[in-house]
Amino acid sequence: MSASKREVVLRGPSLAATPRGEPRLSVALASTPEEVELAQRLRFKVFADELGARLDGGSDGLDRDEFDDWCDHLIVRDDDRLRAVGTYRILPPHRARAVGRLYAEREFDLARLAHLRPMMIEVGRACVHRDYRGGAVLMMLWAGLAHYMKSNGYRHLIGCASVSLADGGRRAARVRDELLSSYVDAEHRVFPRLPFPHPQLERAASVDMPPLIKGYLRLGARVGGEPAWDPDFNSADFLLWLSLDQLQPRYARHFDLLAGQAAQASA
Repeated sequence: MSASKREVVLRGPSLAATPRGEPRLSVALASTPEEVELAQRLRFKVFADELGARLDGGSDGLDRDEFDDWCDHLIVRDDDRLRAVGTYRILPPHRARAVGRLYAEREFDLARLAHLRPMMIEVGRACVHRDYRGGAVLMMLWAGLAHYMKSNGYRHLIGCASVSLADGGRRAARVRDELLSSYVDAEHRVFPRLPFPHPQLERAASVDMPPLIKGYLRLGARVGGEPAWDPDFNSADFLLWLSLDQLQPRYARHFDLLAGQAAQASA
């Protein structure tokens, strides 16, 4: 399902002047099936080829499921090499009602978030090409999300953020301890359907917070509680919630700055 005119985020040059030798990046919502396939192909490369996830189908090198047709697909492109290098998919509330559920409901009981749904988007399948993980692509994805929420009047965002279990779960267990000690929102607590079995796991020596989770926290996001275990992606998944109504002033200014940069680039 292609994005409507109102939901287009931005196209064109990167959000800041491009240093010599750095790629020219742009971010926009996919508007054709071919552009959606760019996002799905990047997701397959990251999740299946790189991280070893067990994906349904995928024989054609695309990661897709029943939610893709209902979502808007945010894509960062390298305009010099004409390829997708970052993506996020967005399920707005009217399409969540149409499809009948949220993706995160496969992993969590979201009953305590029911009152937020009319103004809440769900984001997921976030990934960045391995050659572009210096931070610029993730910042552009956040700018696109900020503009999307502001321009459409959405107030809340939820999404699953994953920590790989490739090391036997040591890193995920340590991240779990850090997040639950400081960032849990008890009022909006969610409950995993298949809990991550952290009690019997050895902890990593230090906290290595994934960049996506770190980005959420910097904007003031809160954690919904215990992580779920996703055996298909071999990950511990944390449900994060970001409310524009609850942001502290410095986070609100940062979010407004990202949205403003995106709006200026699309003008």
